[in-house]
Amino acid sequence: MEKLIQITSGRGPLECQWVTAKVLKVFLEEVKKNTIGYEIIHRENGDENLTLKSATLLLKAKELDAFLKTWLGSICWTGKSTFRKLHKRSNWFIGVFELEGLEKINFNEKDIQFQTTRSQGSGGQNVNKVNTAVRAVHVPTGEWVFAQDSRSQLENKKLAIMRLKEKVAAIYIKQMEKRMQDTWSNHLQVQRGNPVRTFSGTDFKKNHQDKSFKKQRNILKKELKNDRHDLN
Repeated sequence: MEKLIQITSGRGPLECQWVTAKVLKVFLEEVKKNTIGYEIIHRENGDENLTLKSATLLLKAKELDAFLKTWLGSICWTGKSTFRKLHKRSNWFIGVFELEGLEKINFNEKDIQFQTTRSQGSGGQNVNKVNTAVRAVHVPTGEWVFAQDSRSQLENKKLAIMRLKEKVAAIYIKQMEKRMQDTWSNHLQVQRGNPVRTFSGTDFKKNHQDKSFKKQRNILKKELKNDRHDLN
């Protein structure tokens, strides 16, 4: 199973770009922990160092739905801005989306048809009397290349495969770029409220912990007060 996932700050400010970079780090930690294969397909750096506008990843695993269930949606970070100290806002939202409908082109040498012919010189002159030139066609896409660099048919075949692979990969890259433009709407869909995950603090803790013992002291005081009342 393969899935394309986009982590995005949307149209959010610099703080959201900072959160996106932090979330990507946590996301990858959990991906590795769950032994999920991944590849970062595209990333757009933010407006400051250590910030990120968006990142698109290709995940590979037998089962991904259970893992992604805890990630897909809006992500909230609660904390004061590290860029604008006097800013009153304390909740910052980004989004994690699945990019659907993108067909990846899998390159397989079994899908190539080869034709051999004599190498041609300038003006159509035959250079060799034997068929050493190779024409390779990638059947699923219809893309083809021609190789006559070497006097060896085997070497020309290797060159043709390499060039054809690069040509087919270029189709996928163009497809990805088009898809990235079309999914810009995802950046506009980052909504506040009902986050699937919430982080806090500049150290990006998953759960906020109150390190002051004020609550515990208040509980103890209340218990002591009740005990005294009972004794009286």
